Amino acid sequence: MDFESFRLVDALDELSLSPARIAMRGRVPERSTILDAHFPGHPIMPGVLMVEAMAQASGYLLLALTRAGRMPFLAEVREAKLRAFVPPGAELAIAAELEHEGSGYAVTRASIARDGRRVAEAELRFRTVPFPAPELAAQMRAAMVRVGLPDPAEAGA
Repeated sequence: MDFESFRLVDALDELSLSPARIAMRGRVPERSTILDAHFPGHPIMPGVLMVEAMAQASGYLLLALTRAGRMPFLAEVREAKLRAFVPPGAELAIAAELEHEGSGYAVTRASIARDGRRVAEAELRFRTVPFPAPELAAQMRAAMVRVGLPDPAEAGA
């Protein structure tokens, strides 16, 4: 994980397109200006970044399903639960599964676990749209490859 560049998942562990689900991992940095401020003397990963990590894993799942044909934008967070503190250096398992997709929307159920214990979960809704800029499409394809997802330009070609 790199909080400052907003990269909150590090690598793919598993991808299934049917049923649609993804398992990813991320390691909370040992040092970060965000952790220094949240909270001094008791640094923990901010809850909003846990939600964002689940959204990023969900987004990668949606990108894989469409072979990077549509960009998922987070539209709604429902039933988010933050169950435990996440300290610097923690190894996180971030998972998401598709609950619904169609008509330009997608719904996922996502979770984060640490040492086999669930620390966060949420239902996430996305608006999926054609990429608004070719630069964004190229950046997202590169990000998919960086975390270990199949290159959409090569997948099923």
